Amino acid sequence: MKYSIGEFASILGVTADTLRLYEKHDIVRPMKDHHNNYRYFNDLDARNLLSSRWYRSMQIPLQDVAGLINDAPAEQVLESIATAQLQLEEEIRRSTLLLDKINEIHTELRSIGEAFYTCRIKRVPGMYRVQQTNKNHLLQKDCIKRTVQAWMELLPFTFYSFRIENMEDIAGNAELEYSWGLALVEEDQQRLGVSINESMEYIEPSTCISAVIASSYEEDLGREAFQFMLDYACGQSYAITGDIWGKILFTERRSAGNTTFLEINIPIAKNFT
Repeated sequence: MKYSIGEFASILGVTADTLRLYEKHDIVRPMKDHHNNYRYFNDLDARNLLSSRWYRSMQIPLQDVAGLINDAPAEQVLESIATAQLQLEEEIRRSTLLLDKINEIHTELRSIGEAFYTCRIKRVPGMYRVQQTNKNHLLQKDCIKRTVQAWMELLPFTFYSFRIENMEDIAGNAELEYSWGLALVEEDQQRLGVSINESMEYIEPSTCISAVIASSYEEDLGREAFQFMLDYACGQSYAITGDIWGKILFTERRSAGNTTFLEINIPIAKNFT
């Protein structure tokens, strides 16, 4: 039988636009009435359309489906389905990792109140970091730009962090030497298969004094923000053993002003002297 495009679309539960797309890919081949330029579909077109929709339901690309419909031995069909299977397995793996990361972030943000201006001893994992600024001024280096572009695609596994490097002056009045940049926990780097290059620095795992502080959105990072943590280290006879680093947890935005919540980590060891 012959069916108009509207009849055919209604019978098969698709739209006329879908039929036109499948016609463009040579999956269905309607006959044209040269008197009125109408296109008519037949039962074979229905079979091809249903077969192609079956392949598409497995997320096989439409251009590949066209090949399977028009000329494909059994081996090619099996290969296409196997490829779709592997791609879906990888999507599920990445989605599972993403769900775990979202759960981790949610748990971390819910516990901010417990760590707010409260010193805790915490084991902090190793991480890789790309320095993007000198203080608050962006660095213009091509190798950094390439890595940052790639790491922006890894959000929320990557996060914005700071690092204070002039630790010998931390107890004095010298201006802090700090930088901002994207960071990635070593465990996530391994799970995601992220390659390491010369633009990345490595921060080793360490035992830290950790606390959450609040800062105005425009405020520069100053020693006074975490002086209470330095006082705690001194009172507990801890020696500071490495650079102070931290990360942005989130920014609360209100009409009265924006407040950024930062986690600060100070690597320490017991001082027995």
